[in-house]
Parts: sequence; C-alpha cells; structure tokens
Amino acid sequence: MAYQTFQQEYLQIPVVTRAYTTACVLTTAAVQLELITPFQLYFNPDLILKNYQVWRLITNFLFFGPVGFNFLFNMIFLYRYCRMLEEGSFRGRTADFVFMFLFGGLLMTIFGTFVSLVFLGQAFTIMLVYVWSRRNPNVRMNFFGLLNFQAPFLPWVLMGFSLLLGNSIIVDLLGIAVGHVYFFLEDVFPNQPGGSRWLKTPSILKMLFDTPEEDVNYNPLPEERPGGFAWGEGRRLGG
Repeated sequence: MAYQTFQQEYLQIPVVTRAYTTACVLTTAAVQLELITPFQLYFNPDLILKNYQVWRLITNFLFFGPVGFNFLFNMIFLYRYCRMLEEGSFRGRTADFVFMFLFGGLLMTIFGTFVSLVFLGQAFTIMLVYVWSRRNPNVRMNFFGLLNFQAPFLPWVLMGFSLLLGNSIIVDLLGIAVGHVYFFLEDVFPNQPGGSRWLKTPSILKMLFDTPEEDVNYNPLPEERPGGFAWGEGRRLGG
C-alpha cells in the first residue's frame, strides 16, 4: 500500500521535474555508493573536446555534492521551483520548458568555461528560481521565518544566504544572469515597441513533447468513431 501511494505521488510529478530531480538523486546515490566518482562527472572542456567525454555536458548539472545540508537544500529548491514553473507558466507547454532547459544549460556551459566552474547544477537551480520569481512578482515570501519579502528578491536572498555560509556567490550570479537573459528575451523584449520573440522552440521538441491539439472541426471517419462501423445494421434495398 505504501509503495503504491509513493508510486502514485511520484507519477503525478510533471514529467520534466520528475526526470531531472530523479537524475540528480540517482547521480548522487551512485557517488555515495562509490559506483562513480565526481571526477567522472565534472565539467572539463579539454576532456570533452579532446577525449570526447561528451556526457560531462550533462552530468555536471546532476551532481550537487555529497549528501548533506547543501544537497538537501538544493534538492528542495530545485524540486519546488521546477515543479511550480512546469505546473504554472509552462503548463501544457512541455516543449517550451525543455527548450528553456537547453537554452539555460547552453549559456551556463559557455559562461562556466570562463569562470572555471566544474558543477553547474546549483546555478541552474537559481536560474529556475529567478524565472519563477520574476513571473510571480506579487507573491509574498518568508525565508526560515526570519525575512518577509516579495518573490523577485528571492534569488538575491539565496545569494546572501550562500555568502553567509561561506560559499562562492559566482554560482548564484551565474544563475541570476542566465535567468535574466531568458526572462528578458522571452517575457520583456517581445512586448517592447519594435520588439520580437527571439526564442522559438524548435518544432522537433514540440513534436516530441507536446500533445497535438484536437481540431474541433475534424469529422472522423466511421472506423475512427466510438464503436467503429455499425457492422450489424443493414439497409433494405429499395426501401
């Protein structure tokens, strides 16, 4: 019974959130069990280009460090804001959400090369938080019961928290920068005078992830209607 309940709850998580958080947890578990090491996962342009270890382009987004406070903190925020985005502004737009993942991951990979970051998962989480916070500007937030503020300040509060913990804020700044680029190109610039939409989801992603809308004027063939052909009914000749 408990397993069935967990399975039902798990399958109710939106597909992109479910896939990404599961991959992060499984990657961390594999490191904890010493099946793999972080040295096989981190971002290294030389190993990618010269040794063709292309998996590093993905795995560096999946590892958040050993199991501990930092890992749990990141997983909670990743799951929460990824899910709220997917069920909120990206509801029914899975392909657009996947495209945001790809766009953000590409920018972070490029920027990460110049700032020598080897794991980009935390920056990616901050990007998701930033986009959600800008799209929900009127939501009131409470941070550990100590601080009350509007949602757009959340990424900056998290950066300040990282600073208090003695962590580098470069990761947070990278996530905020990439999130702002996406938000500006997707939500701000198209609504400006003379603006246009630069970010367009490739049709192949829409074909893979979005279910086609039903045409209300479509008249199905008899065999496509419920019940199919009326095989048992006949018509009297000449009648």
